[in-house]
Amino acid sequence: MSWILFGDKGSGAFAAEAALAEAGARCDYREISLQRNEQRSPEFLAVNPAGKIPALQLPEGEVITETLAMLLTIAERYPEAGLLPPVGTAARARALRWLAFMASEIYPIVEIEDYPSRFVPEGAESDALRERSKERIRERLLILEHAAAGPWILVDGFSACDIYAAMFSRWSATHGWRDEHIPKLCAIMRGLAARPALAPVWQKFFFGTF
Repeated sequence: MSWILFGDKGSGAFAAEAALAEAGARCDYREISLQRNEQRSPEFLAVNPAGKIPALQLPEGEVITETLAMLLTIAERYPEAGLLPPVGTAARARALRWLAFMASEIYPIVEIEDYPSRFVPEGAESDALRERSKERIRERLLILEHAAAGPWILVDGFSACDIYAAMFSRWSATHGWRDEHIPKLCAIMRGLAARPALAPVWQKFFFGTF
């Protein structure tokens, strides 16, 4: 049986599909259009009652949400893919640190930047919140930029951290800003796009552009 991934182009589903591709695992992709609000459809709410993508159905049928959980699950099931350093090592601790940092310090703010009216009234307040959220995302990405060893996040080499970081550094908060301010993360984007297993996934989600 294959994994089933529910997502949309340009969404957080990229990270899970990229990890599965790197592991050589079969993935059945089901598109859930954010533009058509399909994440709120009864059919998808039966998959994820929170009405958010991505969601990942494991081969045995269990559905998990939260991109961090997906990355950790895939890495654990395919240790030979090298998505995480070995358990119990300092390198593993470094990887978990940055994965948790991105999941807690960046991802929640993306929703605020994309949909500020979910949190404050439409108008000047939501406009101000969007701008402040964008600044906050950039501040957090700069922390990651300064910590990145180059050519990957970890000095130990490629990991799931690079997949996660490249996704965040490709989203709207970085447009017109990333090339000048986060060159190491931009280099990681290019590095991912050049990996044979990941190149088709990058093109699928981000249209082959930087």
